[in-house]
Amino acid sequence: MQYQNILIIKPSALGDVVHALPAFGALRAAFPQAKITWMIRPEFAPLLECAAGLDDTLLFDRKTMGRWYTPAGWAALRDFIGQLRCRQFDLVLDLQGLLRTALFSRLSGCPVRVGMASAREGAWLFYTHRVQPPKDSLHMVDLYRTLLAAVGVTDFSARAMLSPPARAVESAGRLLHCAGLVPKRFAVIIPGSAHSSKCWPSERFSAVAERISKDYGLAIAAVGTAGEKKVIQAVAQVCAVPIADFSGQTTIPQLAALLGQAALVVSNDTGPGHIAAAMGTPTVLIFGPTNPNWVGPYQQPQAVVAIEPDRRGKAIRSRHPAHQIERVGVPLVMEAIGRQLRQNQGQQR
Repeated sequence: MQYQNILIIKPSALGDVVHALPAFGALRAAFPQAKITWMIRPEFAPLLECAAGLDDTLLFDRKTMGRWYTPAGWAALRDFIGQLRCRQFDLVLDLQGLLRTALFSRLSGCPVRVGMASAREGAWLFYTHRVQPPKDSLHMVDLYRTLLAAVGVTDFSARAMLSPPARAVESAGRLLHCAGLVPKRFAVIIPGSAHSSKCWPSERFSAVAERISKDYGLAIAAVGTAGEKKVIQAVAQVCAVPIADFSGQTTIPQLAALLGQAALVVSNDTGPGHIAAAMGTPTVLIFGPTNPNWVGPYQQPQAVVAIEPDRRGKAIRSRHPAHQIERVGVPLVMEAIGRQLRQNQGQQR
């Protein structure tokens, strides 16, 4: 069947949206004439400026609509549902798999609504097509591949294609120039995260920054939100090498452009780290309790640093004390850094 008006529902979070980009690419290739819209939260929508071929976004203001019991919240919710219905989608893919997103798929009036049979909170009740998860993989990208196969899309490239717009590339270049950084001659560390359990100790980031500078001759930069500036300052205060602090200075497209110019990125399991991996930059992501087989860089096990990453079964989050992020040592991270840089050098020859 040839669909003409498609809605992707994946409102959050930033790293999860990155994992959903291959699904969008497969849809665009399968239905080149279709209009494709992405339902996303406003704070993450700028990432989609880097997704060539997307026709439109539908902004889901969760904060406002979550207060549906207030006049402003009810008005926002009513207007949003009106937008869903008037667009007359003929295919909805719910990649989030929660009750609220499934309800929105139903309220759209779309006749073909696809989601996982295992979706949480009873979300599966609102799908017309309920897809069983793959038995041989836990990864989000493979879940999306299975969903697409249910609507006849079998040509699936796992790469998340990100292409920052020219204005973002130019502004990122100015930031680097002002900081005295040369493209491909600096490394980026990302020591912040919205979740404390995902934060590797700041003194270990400092130690890694010093080793990168000494062993590979790379300058060091750090990125994060404005709220993560204190974390970066904590790293810089005990670090023997200077760190260029870009926290709060970039939009998401500018961040993608900056990460694309780095020689290396070392990050917690957080959105910017996944952007770096999608940009093709040698990346090392440090995992704690979260299962990297679920949300690690897809088909890039060499990019993952975690304790027993392949012995966690299908649990999305481990409760075992051995898997806490504090158990990850500096030598393990440096080993992964060396592996990634050697592999990148081999690919460039």
